[in-house]
Amino acid sequence: MATRTLSFVVNRCRVPITLNLLLYIPLLHCQQFIVPFKSPSDCGVGDFFDISSLSCVSCGPNQRQSTTGLSCICNTGYQTLTTDKASITCHQCPTDKPAVTKDGFGCIRCPGNLNDDGTCKCQPGNILVERDNNGNLLDEAKCEMCNGNSSAWSVPNSSGDRCERCQASFINTFCECYPPNVLGGGLCFPPDTLSTNVNPIVNFAQLTFNVQSAWFVKNLYSSTAACLAFSNLTACQALGNMCVMNMHTLSGLSTDACGLFNSVYRSRAASSTHDISYWRANLPWLYYGDEPGLASRVLQSSPVPTGFSFRGTKKNTNIKLIAAVYNVRGEFLRWENVRGNLQLCPETASKQAAAFTFGTAYKESCDLSVAQLLDAHPEPLFYDVYMDLGEEMKKQLLPLPTLVYNQQYNGRFINQENMQGWYLSRRMFLVDTLSGRERSLSVLPKVIRVVSSIKIRFLLVPRTREGQVYPPLMIVTYSDVPITNINTQTVSTTFAVEYEMDQSEARMKTDTALGVLGGVAVIYSLLKTISWKRRIASPLIDLETMLKFFLFYAGDLANVFFTVTVGTGLYWLIFYKAQQFVSVLLPLPAQEEQFVTYIGCAFALKLVQFLHKLVLQVSVDVFLIDWERPRSKASRTLPAAGESKRETSPVSIWRTYFVANEWNEIQTIRKISPTFQIVAVLFFLEVLGFSNLALRDPWPTLQRSSQDYTPSYSLTLRYGLAATLWLCIGLLQVIFFTIFYEHFVEDKIRQFVDLCSISNISVLLLSQRCFGYYIHGRSVHGHADTNMEEMNSNLKREAESLCGQRGLLPNTDVQTFQVSLTSRLRSQYDRIREPLRRNIPSRLMDSSIPNTFEQNVRAYYTMNHFLGSIIDHAHPDMDYIVKDKLMFERVIGMEFLEPSDKSIFYNDEAHSFSDVLFYGNEATLLIFDTLFFCIIDLASQSFILAAVLTYVQQTIFCLIRNILGRKNLVSKTLVDERFLI
Repeated sequence: MATRTLSFVVNRCRVPITLNLLLYIPLLHCQQFIVPFKSPSDCGVGDFFDISSLSCVSCGPNQRQSTTGLSCICNTGYQTLTTDKASITCHQCPTDKPAVTKDGFGCIRCPGNLNDDGTCKCQPGNILVERDNNGNLLDEAKCEMCNGNSSAWSVPNSSGDRCERCQASFINTFCECYPPNVLGGGLCFPPDTLSTNVNPIVNFAQLTFNVQSAWFVKNLYSSTAACLAFSNLTACQALGNMCVMNMHTLSGLSTDACGLFNSVYRSRAASSTHDISYWRANLPWLYYGDEPGLASRVLQSSPVPTGFSFRGTKKNTNIKLIAAVYNVRGEFLRWENVRGNLQLCPETASKQAAAFTFGTAYKESCDLSVAQLLDAHPEPLFYDVYMDLGEEMKKQLLPLPTLVYNQQYNGRFINQENMQGWYLSRRMFLVDTLSGRERSLSVLPKVIRVVSSIKIRFLLVPRTREGQVYPPLMIVTYSDVPITNINTQTVSTTFAVEYEMDQSEARMKTDTALGVLGGVAVIYSLLKTISWKRRIASPLIDLETMLKFFLFYAGDLANVFFTVTVGTGLYWLIFYKAQQFVSVLLPLPAQEEQFVTYIGCAFALKLVQFLHKLVLQVSVDVFLIDWERPRSKASRTLPAAGESKRETSPVSIWRTYFVANEWNEIQTIRKISPTFQIVAVLFFLEVLGFSNLALRDPWPTLQRSSQDYTPSYSLTLRYGLAATLWLCIGLLQVIFFTIFYEHFVEDKIRQFVDLCSISNISVLLLSQRCFGYYIHGRSVHGHADTNMEEMNSNLKREAESLCGQRGLLPNTDVQTFQVSLTSRLRSQYDRIREPLRRNIPSRLMDSSIPNTFEQNVRAYYTMNHFLGSIIDHAHPDMDYIVKDKLMFERVIGMEFLEPSDKSIFYNDEAHSFSDVLFYGNEATLLIFDTLFFCIIDLASQSFILAAVLTYVQQTIFCLIRNILGRKNLVSKTLVDERFLI
């Protein structure tokens, strides 16, 4: 389409003729309304510029262009013969009367020489007299002073400096408009031209009152009559302007401005301009018609025959708009390139020009003083806006349809309804301080009408690969401002350019992805629930089971929403910013509401999952199994008998305290540095300027000049950019810590396992009733309570493989296991642990409750002995086996075998006991932080605020996890909280 010629294209589609205001309109055709561009300077000597059709029209025989270029006059030596319409005919003067009168209507002899224009020439200070007192043409002109008492065919002009023939409409009335003729606007109309019962009312619908306009009182009748009777071009334009000032409002009244215009319009039913049926000869083009569905056919049937491209050899981002400008009297003023002239807000020219760069979402708003508006706009200017299609040799124009939001049709604001009933128009103005003046044009207006919003909307052709768009639509909204105090009153106004594409396909793909992945999430959550039921050894499906399923599903569904939204944001970021020919446009803010809702759902569901995991982590069952046994007996003398007795030395508790402290410290370690994460993200977004990639323009530039216009941010791009950047930096950190830092600097998880072996303490962690993790810390040296020399010797022997390996099974190194316990073992565990549940910290104890402490101590040692004996296979009825998990079991996180007779210890070299720590839930934490950061940013449009609040959130949850985890550790292991540092 982009390579076609720009000739007028018509696709004929038969539709029934409806009863409407335009009674004689021909059958509607689906038209591409393309108008050739012409200006007065383009017209030749033998042509004049028709201000109605905006084209060059040939003058008649013996005629030439006038000095203004807007009409034809007779050649030198030719007199003008009037007709009943706007055209004239010229007749050559005879040789005995070679001169033409000043008015051009007669031939005469001159008393002297002739001017260059063929008229008689008088000496300076003399007035040329061409008619006698009765208005009869003299045989020979005279040069004398004008006689103010002349009658009939001549009257003094308005300045009184010469005599002239009276106005053409008085030609048969002796320069007086006698009844039944009607005098109006300085013209004399026949009695049957038009009823004098016109309605000079201007309807201010927003204020629910009308104003009898002084301008309409003075000009409405005369403009209508002159347009109807004489086809006067400026009168027709002035009548159209008054209809535009009345908001194009069509009502049952046939005597108001728009009713009168349409009366003239119907009388021109047999004529058209540029083959456009809605543009009648000698009239301005105000309407497209009121057929149902016409707006959609005009706006979405035929693309503009030119394409837009963001880069490459065919780069085209310049939107060329041009306007035909008329004054309120209907006079054509000029062709004007549309730049800042339609923008009332004071802004630099470079920023205003950004509105006409394709793809840049432009919006400028401001408040204007009413006093300044009255000074700057004493009379309204009217604009017919066209799109320049850019052909140099044969310039073509495409009219821009205009949707006046305030327009009424039979009392309804029809343009505030759906597109099927829209009533498109053409002409617009910016400020009208004239029609609201009631008694006189010299007084302050009672009300003014100001354009509060101009929006130019471009709609992309679906599936285009050549950057094609449909005809742009101008949406104009006006505000009616009653005048109270002009010095304090202000008016808000906005100028915007929007780019839109049909988002239904993209929305359908997003919803499909959510539906499919949501279904997968249901299955995965069911598997998790089944696994959880097995791990708690409960076959019943009860309320708790349903709640657990919804908690699992919340987390999985959050991941689905997160994946789809991040993918969507990244898609728009890449394909919009990197495209050459325009094929996609960003969603409008209103179209992003559903997308933002999905992000909110992802965050809410992820918060539920995060809190669920937090509750599980701070309620996990922990027990430290001390393998240390007494190594020697001490001798002491009994005081009563005076004899010595050897007793067993107690095992030191410091190793248990030390391991408990280390476990307490690693509860909130992560695979990334949260502080570095925030700083790095802010560095890329704010310092390097990555945030500029989220602006609503097609340019992938990181740095912007303060002198350039800065468009608003796209929430879709902003989210896609922030989430992708956060995830990428987080992933790089995980890779760095996993591959480099933990191998060459410090791995706290493996260090904890090593510490357990050196301390001769194993750790049993039960995250579910019958499922958990076991860290085998039994020392291969048998003892850990020793001096430095023996400790170093033990470590040296171990390094040289002079002793056994640390693994639970002989000749193995596997120290960490996932454990699936039998119900019998768990029941025994609960019976022994019962006193520990009533544990009271030692600092709160006094001598009045010694039995409680002793009971807890006995329970601790009983549990320690019981678990140690279980590990040593000392209970045949509660024995266990060690095996490897199947690959599929590891993938879906569920054990296929249920421990009925024996517990099962699964080899776990991945140290998955970190699942009860922050360390093992880095994916959940990273996604939660990402969503939290993005939600705050979308709400505040501030990356810095989002970063600060994210850091605060991380600190708060880390503090909560530490406090609750510490309390859980104290209550489950009988470790005194005072020794946890």
